[in-house]
Amino acid sequence: MTNLRFEVVAEAFRKKPLEVMTPMERPSEYFGKYVFNRQKMYKYLPTYVYDKLIDVIDNGAYLDRSIADAVAKGMKQWAEENGATHYTHWFQPLTEGTAEKHDAFIEHDGKGGMIEEFSGKLLVQQEPDASSFPSGGIRNTFEARGYSAWDPTSPVFIIDDTLCIPTIFISYTGESLDYKAPLLRSLHALSVAATDVAHYFYPEVKKVTSNLGWEQEYFLVDESLYAARPDLMLTGRTLMGHDSAKNQQMEDHYFGTIPERVQAFMKDLEIQALELGVPCKTRHNEVAPNQFELAPIFEECNLAVDHNMLLMQLMKKVARKHGFQVLLHEKPFDGINGSGKHNNWSLSADNGVLLHGPGKTPNDNLRFVVFIVETLMAVFRHNGLLKASIMTASNAHRLGANEAPPAIISSFLGKQLSDLLDHIVKADKDELFNMVGKQGMKLDIPEIPELLIDNTDRNRTSPFAFTGNRFEFRAVGSEANCAAALIVLNTAVAEALTNFKQRVEALIAKGEDQTSAILDVVREDIKTCSPIHFDGNGYSDEWVAEAKERGLDCENSCPVTYDRYLDKESVDMFEAMNVMHANELEARNEVKWDTYTKKIQIEARVMGDLSMNHIIPVCTHYQSQLAKNVQNMYEIFSESEAASLTARNKKIIKEIAERTQSIETGVEELINARKVANKIESSRERAVAYHDIIEPKMSEIRYQIDKLELIVSDELWTLPKYRELLFIR
Repeated sequence: MTNLRFEVVAEAFRKKPLEVMTPMERPSEYFGKYVFNRQKMYKYLPTYVYDKLIDVIDNGAYLDRSIADAVAKGMKQWAEENGATHYTHWFQPLTEGTAEKHDAFIEHDGKGGMIEEFSGKLLVQQEPDASSFPSGGIRNTFEARGYSAWDPTSPVFIIDDTLCIPTIFISYTGESLDYKAPLLRSLHALSVAATDVAHYFYPEVKKVTSNLGWEQEYFLVDESLYAARPDLMLTGRTLMGHDSAKNQQMEDHYFGTIPERVQAFMKDLEIQALELGVPCKTRHNEVAPNQFELAPIFEECNLAVDHNMLLMQLMKKVARKHGFQVLLHEKPFDGINGSGKHNNWSLSADNGVLLHGPGKTPNDNLRFVVFIVETLMAVFRHNGLLKASIMTASNAHRLGANEAPPAIISSFLGKQLSDLLDHIVKADKDELFNMVGKQGMKLDIPEIPELLIDNTDRNRTSPFAFTGNRFEFRAVGSEANCAAALIVLNTAVAEALTNFKQRVEALIAKGEDQTSAILDVVREDIKTCSPIHFDGNGYSDEWVAEAKERGLDCENSCPVTYDRYLDKESVDMFEAMNVMHANELEARNEVKWDTYTKKIQIEARVMGDLSMNHIIPVCTHYQSQLAKNVQNMYEIFSESEAASLTARNKKIIKEIAERTQSIETGVEELINARKVANKIESSRERAVAYHDIIEPKMSEIRYQIDKLELIVSDELWTLPKYRELLFIR
């Protein structure tokens, strides 16, 4: 039997790093080269048009369609000067990816020729149809119109020869069919609610911005080895494969010297990302072998989400150029760390104050406490929904494994902040504050030092940890659209702040002074949300039991967790904050359940194919070789000697027979179970069946295959092994 695996592995190890042409300029000089940013706007747009557009971007002013033609003209001129011949409305459908349909800058000139043209109408709105994208039943086949509309708050950019225009995507009847539309609504709701509360401390505040700094983890594998693994190609993860003798146990890959080939890839990626306005800042080796991380500087939330989606698209393109494949699946390899996308989230007011950051004055520190506590209230009230926002078929493999947080949402605060909140609850009101001349209220709390930014430890087992002046939502998956989690988080915090303001105002209306009213509500909320506060080990069995007692959502079934989107509390919140309506939530859940089923269905089919066409033929071939060896031994030696000499081979032959029989039986049961599940009409119940019945059967088959990998001759095994996939040279 010919085995090409060794040739593929050898070729991968012989590869040399690709030369990367580095721009002669400093990064600051070519940053945003292919972005129609403010500098380009000022150059290519009339002054009055520029001013109106900036007012839209900065202040949320209504977009005057009368300026659209002038904006389109300036964009087109800039784009053509940079080699663009086409344009596209770039949007984010409910597929976790991006979508685009390219049109040329041409129209008939009425004289039998063509003319380059790009009007304001084409910029602002289009009808890409895009009827094949999942909609959860909102769009019927005979009512398939879909519209994309320009989002001016995220600048347009050029990739290759195409001008890309970030847009929302909605149905003919107005429902959102993407991630950007509800994200923008959640950001608006949060800004309004946070601004109202910020006025207690800073009357001059006009706007509050949600900030995001994502940390993108990913794996790299050699393209040739990737091509020899059908499971990686079709599912993004290895459905079989025994641990390598050396994985990550030595912890020598983490923050280690970046391999030369990987360094060349990173350098190329960063240059192209910076040119597209993605502010890449940090790169390093992660814990697992072949695992790496890239992180940017914090940005406004909507722009950061767009940049992350753009970067994931760019990573795949640049990786192929360097002979790699990027793996964004949350758990591509069993037994080692998976990949997440930690979302560092914070709020900042337009007066420069970071609302989740401590200050130097009592007023600043009271504001700090209010925004911390109301964020915790949001997480407590909707902890199950937040978990549902990050749950996917792939991320479910990662949660609770190695360094990933568990599938129970809790918040780590650190000793200093925990002690502060305890003090506020326990102290009498008269002890908590006192009047000091004309300075107003002064909190009788030990001053929160600025060093608090660096004083909180990092609890790797906490899904939602406070890290000094922001919260780190660590449970988000590496291939996810960040918007899915942020839509829920922003909306939940907006609801909590709105509720806070209403209760404070009610106390003030009864004659209580403002500071006293704020402290009364804060003290009440600290007590209410205390179940979400956990600074211990999230991996322990004791925490699971304790979390249940605290009333936290401990469900670990992905399709069942999606039910939280349709809870009355969730629907009421989304509708009250004008982010999504009930029918949109129902449609999105249909998409989630259907997507979950399809992913597991594909994995099951691939596993069956590999089992029957790769694993069993290899194993039986080796079995035949051993049987021939046993037969030969009996021809050469006496029966007693042959029996002794062939005992081990006979044992292996028997083990192969038993394990291959288990695999064949397992595959047959897997196929039959899929047939039964596929007949279930309810998308939810079908997804539950795939989780409860199909996935466990796949795990049983994998167990047998991984055992066979250890006993079958290495030269016969056709699939690249972990030791070959995981160590780039």
